[in-house]
Amino acid sequence: MSKKKLKGCGCGCLAAVFVLCILAAITVALGNMLRTGIREIGAAGELPGSDNYVIQGIDVSAYQGDIDWEVLSDNNIYFAFIKATEGSDFVDETLDYNLEAALNTDLKVGAYHFFNFDETGSSQAENFIAHVPKNDAMLPPVVDIEFYAPYNRFLPPSTDSVIAELKVLLDTLEAYYGKKPIIYTSKYPYSVYIAGNFEDYKLWIANYDENPTLADGRAWTFWQYSEHGVLPGYSGAVEHIDLNVYRGSYAEFITEFGL
Repeated sequence: MSKKKLKGCGCGCLAAVFVLCILAAITVALGNMLRTGIREIGAAGELPGSDNYVIQGIDVSAYQGDIDWEVLSDNNIYFAFIKATEGSDFVDETLDYNLEAALNTDLKVGAYHFFNFDETGSSQAENFIAHVPKNDAMLPPVVDIEFYAPYNRFLPPSTDSVIAELKVLLDTLEAYYGKKPIIYTSKYPYSVYIAGNFEDYKLWIANYDENPTLADGRAWTFWQYSEHGVLPGYSGAVEHIDLNVYRGSYAEFITEFGL
């Protein structure tokens, strides 16, 4: 396309160029805000960056690629959960490096397991235990229960079988690590499998529209409020990183998890 018309195009064209420059400046400014740890949600819920939720954190997996943990940890964050395993045989390829490097920072670090509806709780516990060492300085293990293809809210797996296998997994992890695991989920899987069950487990709820209020009034401990964070310190093909908050102060965080 010819660019010659830009020269001598008159006030209207110059005004358009001026507007584009302003928009570009705003875009850069917003990007810088994200990179310096200023984060918001665009709904009516409370802002995670407010005084209500000052203890910010992240969760990562191989999707974030090579992580410079010294850089990533220097983003006004306090904790990080690292993907470890999935089902009975999958291990995240970056697990060992991420655990070792993250534990060498000031972050409080934990590992999580993605629950497979079609495999036994015992085999999944064995997979996690085989790859995540006991470490009293770590946060409790996390079990991530969410729908994936071919399962969804309209075609969920059997409630009874999922609850039974999930209980085996949670009990086995607690017996081995000496810490009661945390359950990560979103509102709908929570209503199907967790509500009325597992009432003594801490919850980590994913909800990207507003502060998650569960139908039964149960309180969450962690809230994943965005899957579109952008921070310096990683080079994966996926640009975004999950952002989370802890409900409480830093002193409460340390006391609650015995760190």
